[in-house]
Amino acid sequence: MTGSVADLLSQARGVVGGQVALVEPETGRTFTWAELDDEVDRIAAGLAELGLVAGYRVMLLLTNRIEFVTAYLALLRARLVAVPVNPRSATGEVARITADCGARAIFADATTITMARSAIAGLQDALVDAAPELSMPVPLLITVGTSALPGETSYQALAASTATTTAVSENTDPESLAVLLYTSGTSGRPRAAMLSHRALLANIEQAASIKPPMISGSDVILGVLPLFHVYGLNAVLGAVLRQHAKLVVVDGFDARESLDVIADHQVTVVPVAPPVFGYWRRLDDADTLADRLGGVRLLLSGSAPLSPEVAQEFTASTGKPVHQGYGLTEAAPIVTSTLVGGHSKPGSVGRPLPGVQVRIVDSDDELPDDGDVGELQVCGPNLFSGYWPDGAEGPGSDGWYGTGDIGYLDDEGDLFLVDRLKELVIVSGFNVYPTEIEDFIAEIPGVGEVAVIGAPDSATGEAVVAYVVPSSVLESTGDADPMGSATGERASELEAVVRDRCASGLASFKQPQEIYVVEELPKTITGKVAKGRLRAARRRANLGLL
Repeated sequence: MTGSVADLLSQARGVVGGQVALVEPETGRTFTWAELDDEVDRIAAGLAELGLVAGYRVMLLLTNRIEFVTAYLALLRARLVAVPVNPRSATGEVARITADCGARAIFADATTITMARSAIAGLQDALVDAAPELSMPVPLLITVGTSALPGETSYQALAASTATTTAVSENTDPESLAVLLYTSGTSGRPRAAMLSHRALLANIEQAASIKPPMISGSDVILGVLPLFHVYGLNAVLGAVLRQHAKLVVVDGFDARESLDVIADHQVTVVPVAPPVFGYWRRLDDADTLADRLGGVRLLLSGSAPLSPEVAQEFTASTGKPVHQGYGLTEAAPIVTSTLVGGHSKPGSVGRPLPGVQVRIVDSDDELPDDGDVGELQVCGPNLFSGYWPDGAEGPGSDGWYGTGDIGYLDDEGDLFLVDRLKELVIVSGFNVYPTEIEDFIAEIPGVGEVAVIGAPDSATGEAVVAYVVPSSVLESTGDADPMGSATGERASELEAVVRDRCASGLASFKQPQEIYVVEELPKTITGKVAKGRLRAARRRANLGLL
């Protein structure tokens, strides 16, 4: 497999050059495939004129907008390395990532420009007293949709380039680095997964090999998933490029506005994160929701688990089946999909994509009996090349990569996830899967959401700790936050009910030793519960810092 994702754009131009590729409802802008290809060419040439050469890292600190797409594809066309970063990151995080990857330039828009400037200034200050061997270039700031200051340049200046990209676009090595994606991680600071051109293209082709196709050239795709995330970047944008579909680029999710966009732009495929289904169900009655989604032929849920109950209730009220998949950044990202088997089994995340292999192994790295729980391992050309900068902890010499996810395969090859290996709680030597406890507590009347973590315990090694969100707003007499306990009589009552039900329905070592009723759970932008923040808050509480 040769070339890069940017080559898919060139191919699309040759086939459907006059058709619309991108739509941005907020501004009304559109790009045809030919216009998009020309714009990417100009930006790639402009980057080369700045002296940025193959292999240099360039950060994309941008919201969902057309310039994210053009800048990303220009970086790949120029054989530079794209480093997409969450635009809602803290300044300190941006500064750390900038230093870690050695970014030579940063694209920033009006939302992120102040943060980018502060991060660069902080890096400059740190370099003043740094030892010579720690010296690094200070990145150039490229402003998007906002004015450039002295020493900076603008996207418009790059787009005005009249140079040719011939010198920078030829002979892309498929094993060369294309993208650095910083993963959230389960402990410590995020690490960057190294995704090669080969990995990105392989997963795009694997997804395109599903029969019938997940996306076709006649589809209109809702592009509300963050483009800095691997789901939005390769599973969505990559598929759009491969299939010559139309992408409706939306920045940020609003329940009502998203339904308007779907209806107004005749969207046919809707890839979203699990919380979206809950927001929609709370917003409109079933008839209105079904009407707004009337033209949609495919709803896709990914990036975090979607409970079978939510999926079934949504389908029952709208008549639209929800297909799920499983993936991870290190697999670029899709590993399984319920589309592969043609139907959804409750609780399953589907079967492996064509060209992807999965297996379950026990703690001795042996294959367990069919249906037994173990760690999920993945093998395929879509796998990453290890973590930045030295490729550490990548796939083994046999090509298999341990995901850290615990699950099992049924007799038809469908994958069921149980928990995260690193989230396993060991109480007095017994394994406790947080998901099992969460599922049990979630069935208790009055419980809206729940998250379970492990905490150090002097007697048992670890103890189970549960954070519970009520199904309705509590009449709190005190303050509450995502890390602390709500107060008030109703909160105390719910805590007592949960404790009593756990005592009667769970083995003693699985029962939560601590239960906190909170107003909300901290979550990532893709809807996953940020358990790391819960653990951090728990540690601070133990140290008397809260």
